Amino acid sequence: MKFTYVAMPTRVVFGAGAVRELGAEVGRLGAKRVLLVSTPGRTAMVTEVAQDLPIAGVFDKAVMHTPIAAVEEARRLAKKVKADCCVALGGGSTIGFGKAIALTSDLPVLAVPTTYSGSEMTTIWGISEGGAKKTGRDPRVLPKTVIYDPELTMGLPPAVSAASGMNAIAHCVEALYAHDGNPIISLMAEEGIRALATALPKVVSTPNDMEPRSLALYGAWLAGTTISTTSVALHHKLCHVLGGFGLPHAETHSIVLPHAVRYNHEAAKDAMKRLARALQASDPAAGIYDLEKRLNLPLRLADIGMQEADLERAAKIASDAPYPNPRKVEYEPVLALLRDAYAGRRPATKLFAE
Repeated sequence: MKFTYVAMPTRVVFGAGAVRELGAEVGRLGAKRVLLVSTPGRTAMVTEVAQDLPIAGVFDKAVMHTPIAAVEEARRLAKKVKADCCVALGGGSTIGFGKAIALTSDLPVLAVPTTYSGSEMTTIWGISEGGAKKTGRDPRVLPKTVIYDPELTMGLPPAVSAASGMNAIAHCVEALYAHDGNPIISLMAEEGIRALATALPKVVSTPNDMEPRSLALYGAWLAGTTISTTSVALHHKLCHVLGGFGLPHAETHSIVLPHAVRYNHEAAKDAMKRLARALQASDPAAGIYDLEKRLNLPLRLADIGMQEADLERAAKIASDAPYPNPRKVEYEPVLALLRDAYAGRRPATKLFAE
């Protein structure tokens, strides 16, 4: 056995009511001029939660896919108010803006996630420019502290919770067959899938129940941790490509995931066995699809704005740039994958012989 494992130096504070530690955690960072980052719809909630902080400015224009124009505006504001810390309270889009600010300023980020995106645990950043989303890894963008408070997820609509949770499951899935994976990450990934697959149906059916909300957030933390040191593969690359066509991030992940699993099934047998075990499903690709159907998530790219005429261009973009994946990434098979995802077909795989 041979592997490399890197533990990311993030302080994690987890539990109901943990957000009340926000002031103390900002103090631990030595910050005295905080820039708050949020989406427009969360301004009031964020301001209330952060009322005791030394706030120097508020950027409440965070949007999906972190477009460069908005990022530059946020960076200018951080510089103008002489911020010495960035507190990002919200989902993956909001935390993405905190990271984008840190990328060019070295400001420490304190993240308070309210969805299950997992971005808060990684060095991965992404910025959209010219119709494409550029991504990279940089230790400067990794939040110094993450506060997980399931109470903050209670208002997250069931449909948004489900899509965000499937995004987290996607992180775990790709960590299971990452070319640079390791035994510790595989344990976390399998446990993350188990927790999320158990919690999400209950989050949807009983959205006011704290216990499944806590379990889902726990799974999301594990999911974020799994991709903090491992590489992503075909699934995430495809979703980044589709993001360039303006598709919503979490829903795109959930729709593509079962088909990406089907694509890699024969080339990642150990990962698929772990995935099947975590899902309690004999066929992992179909198991993911059936879970999403149970969660009432959209199952077709056609339903979230993808144009059939753009499928070939998306397949070409995804297959032109080589990257590690258990199965070779080739144009025709990727196009077939996208056509299945566009139509929302239930994937079927040949099951492994015991």
